[in-house]
Amino acid sequence: MRRHLFRYGIRWAVALGLTLLAAAEVLHYLPTTLVDRLDVFAYDMRLRLQKGELDPRIVIVDIDEKSLAEVGRWPWSRDTVAKLIDRLDQKYHARTIAFDVIFSEPDTSSGYGTLEALAKNELKDVDGFSQRIRALKPRFDYDGKMADALQNRPTILGYYLSNESSAVSKGLLPPPVFTAQHLKGREIESPTYIAYSGNLEVLQRAAKAGGFMNPTPDSDGTIRRLPLLARVGDNYYESLALATARVGLGASVIRPVFFSGMDTLFSDDISQQYGALKAIRMNSKPQTTFVPLERNLTALVNFRGPGGPQGGQYRYVSAVDVLRGTVPMDHLGDTIVLVGTTSAGLKDLRSAPVNIDYPGVELHANIIASILDGNFKQRPDFSFAIELLHVAVIGLVLGLLLPVLTPAMSILVSLGLAAAVAALNFVMYQTLHWVVPFAVSLLLVGALFVFNLAWGYLFEYRKGRAMVNLFGEYVAPELVAEMAANPESYSMDGESRELTVLFCDVRGFTTISEGLDPNALREYINLYLTAMSEDIRGNRGTLDKYIGDAVMAFWGAPVLLPDHAERAVATSLQMQRTAQRLNQEFIARNWPPLKIGIGLNSGEMRVGDMGSKIRRAYTVMGDAVNLSSRLEGITKVYGVGVAVGAATRAAAPAYAYRELDRVRVKGKNEPVPIYEPIALDAELDDAQRAELQQWHAALDMVRLQQWDVAERSLQQLQERHPQRGLYQLYLERIAHYRVHPPGEGWDGVTTFETK
Repeated sequence: MRRHLFRYGIRWAVALGLTLLAAAEVLHYLPTTLVDRLDVFAYDMRLRLQKGELDPRIVIVDIDEKSLAEVGRWPWSRDTVAKLIDRLDQKYHARTIAFDVIFSEPDTSSGYGTLEALAKNELKDVDGFSQRIRALKPRFDYDGKMADALQNRPTILGYYLSNESSAVSKGLLPPPVFTAQHLKGREIESPTYIAYSGNLEVLQRAAKAGGFMNPTPDSDGTIRRLPLLARVGDNYYESLALATARVGLGASVIRPVFFSGMDTLFSDDISQQYGALKAIRMNSKPQTTFVPLERNLTALVNFRGPGGPQGGQYRYVSAVDVLRGTVPMDHLGDTIVLVGTTSAGLKDLRSAPVNIDYPGVELHANIIASILDGNFKQRPDFSFAIELLHVAVIGLVLGLLLPVLTPAMSILVSLGLAAAVAALNFVMYQTLHWVVPFAVSLLLVGALFVFNLAWGYLFEYRKGRAMVNLFGEYVAPELVAEMAANPESYSMDGESRELTVLFCDVRGFTTISEGLDPNALREYINLYLTAMSEDIRGNRGTLDKYIGDAVMAFWGAPVLLPDHAERAVATSLQMQRTAQRLNQEFIARNWPPLKIGIGLNSGEMRVGDMGSKIRRAYTVMGDAVNLSSRLEGITKVYGVGVAVGAATRAAAPAYAYRELDRVRVKGKNEPVPIYEPIALDAELDDAQRAELQQWHAALDMVRLQQWDVAERSLQQLQERHPQRGLYQLYLERIAHYRVHPPGEGWDGVTTFETK
């Protein structure tokens, strides 16, 4: 744990700091609007992706360009509006008829005022004229006609509220849905207005209900929510959408609900309730309807598409077609009708997330549909807790994992976690209808990823590059990558280790160099050194140096390899096979043949950065190294390609070996046995095993000075394997020992006086 703290502690601390910073943003302790803008952007994108089907319950009677062209410019005479109401009720039997327009001024278009003025002035002396004009008044009272059309029908009129300092209230407000007295002294956050522009008193009194039409744009001018209730004085009034839905549901009473548990939702004694105002309740039939409220008594508009006649979410019918009676019955029967306009000249197009020219009347339609379905998108009060949980999980998972993962895995984990956050947010939005901000969570994922990526590049990458620079010339790329992943564990400082060292040399190189021109010799040696080096590095060996035509390498450092001896033996046999392949290529090019000798030895040796102030190298030193060099030199004596020491043979028991001799090399007094590796023991065939068994028996006879027995066995071996120089060597030794007997005290050791 201490090692991990030393290596990752700073990155973990920064991750904790970023996580705490994200938590502070969730709790609104930071003075920034960037995150809110990102959340709004994500919310708007979700709305744009929504595509609802046609809702046949709500129809918009559109005062469109076609209607204006045929009926005349707006405002139309009230008798025309009265005909529209009569047609919707008597012919089409609409459930409710709501007007997203206001009738605040008297209608003088009938000309009755002119006739009345004539009767009082120019034509006052005409007998019966004044009486006739008074008798015709009901016929020319268009406001009265519209009031008659509104009377005893499910009609709702819209009006506007105002906070303009110069505003003057006019017209009549409908009855409030409840008053401050209903709150029992409670204070609730609500939009409050000081003035209103209502409908004519005669019209409002005749209508079933009325509702305000005020939109509430966000700071960017876009409408995402509509108020459902507003306060004027001590009274609370309903919006046009709420009033229309209430009338359509047959409800007569609206009451506030202070949510603190299901036991209070149905209680009429709100003095016993506590908590924030969470909803309103309507006494609709057959069951009570609850409408949840957002902040400031608003509701989020659940946009179902781009809006307008071509949007496909609501049926639009032209007002003039209703007047003519040409609209199919099934288009308007038992529907909630909203009378509004899409004409740009009448200026009821609003900026919405889904369309910058969204019909204002369709805003009300969306709220009505949500009330009918009981399906409101809302931001729950505990959304901050969900955000904090996301932030904590992200900080914990990415903060702990990213420092230890590879770049590729970091990308996958970060993308996976970001996708999981987005998917969970989408599920909450679709199934629970929760609008939960998640920009902070995604920003935290991005910040942690970028920080760890930058740290890895600026610090770990530099360490890795330093490791590459130190060891890249010596070891295989995969070992460098392994070392670069944990650079603190490796250094070039000297240390003692159990290693296996290899020396390889070209036989007869002097003759080869004399037979080739300089360019050919350079290519010859380059091909040879490249092939040998690839074999060494391919088996995780460390390439020490080139000494002319000789190659020096070792296994077990800088990366610890428990099987260093077995890897070295396997490499030496592979190098011999590679030399045979190169030899065929060289002969084909008329170059001298290639033969190599390899010496291997294992043991304790000193490894590290060694040299002078002028030049240093990562290398090995020690007696075990010297013996390996001597073994390489004497391979040619025994006619073998590879010779290993006893320590290597013991450390790599998976291979079968041919004992060559016991030798006393130059510089050492103690004799050592030497061996030739043949192949993996499991891969030997019966003939090879028989040859080895006969050879070792013959060698024992030589050491026992049983010359005749040994000679006969060696002659048999040589006849079967004439290519092996080892058997001829011992036959020559037997001939020598017959002339010069070694004596009774002979230990069977061969002493070499040269390197």
